[in-house]
Amino acid sequence: MLDNDWGVLLAAEFDEPYFKELVKAVRQAYAAGPCYPPLDKVFTAFRLTPYADVRVVILGQDPYHNPGEAMGLCFSVPDGVPIPPSLQNIYRELADDTGLPVPESGDLTAWAGRGVLLLNTVMTVAKNRPLSHRDLGWERFTDHVLTLLNAKPEPMVFVLWGANARSKKRLLTNPGHLIIESAHPSPLSARNGFFGSRPFSRTNQFLERTGRGPVDFALTR
Repeated sequence: MLDNDWGVLLAAEFDEPYFKELVKAVRQAYAAGPCYPPLDKVFTAFRLTPYADVRVVILGQDPYHNPGEAMGLCFSVPDGVPIPPSLQNIYRELADDTGLPVPESGDLTAWAGRGVLLLNTVMTVAKNRPLSHRDLGWERFTDHVLTLLNAKPEPMVFVLWGANARSKKRLLTNPGHLIIESAHPSPLSARNGFFGSRPFSRTNQFLERTGRGPVDFALTR
């Protein structure tokens, strides 16, 4: 499924009985009704950000469940699609934190190409039913991915927004990495600690201090 280093690292996991059952369940769900992202986009995050290139992980919950939004990168929507409220708040914090202009597009593909793995803990969803694919097996798979990332010797940043992402902190035991956690950027919780948390500048300060170089978070056209 993957033609970069993730394919080698995850080959054994793809052969696990639970993952084969997961694939079967996902295909059945997609056959039964609209699900997102499109099947050929489910592993986009891994295709765009090889394991060797990962410097930052932003962890989401599950894909957007409205038509035309999910594209296999957490919080990202295709260019031209209205920017969802959570991403609007991320952009607001980006501007306040770094001084960068608020992007006009919700497409975060550029971040993925700069070493930011945009990963959802559950990687598929049924139309208009958030968390409908919870417990199919995705959590076991993405926990394994986080364990592989935790084992990287190079310093990395894990950005955990909201209770779901923060619950994964137990997997991140490598003292060489930085964990940034706060409330979720959703309008329901952003004022409870997300705004003002400065995740972007803190990320780059750590990466520069550890010799990895900053991420260019600009998304101007």
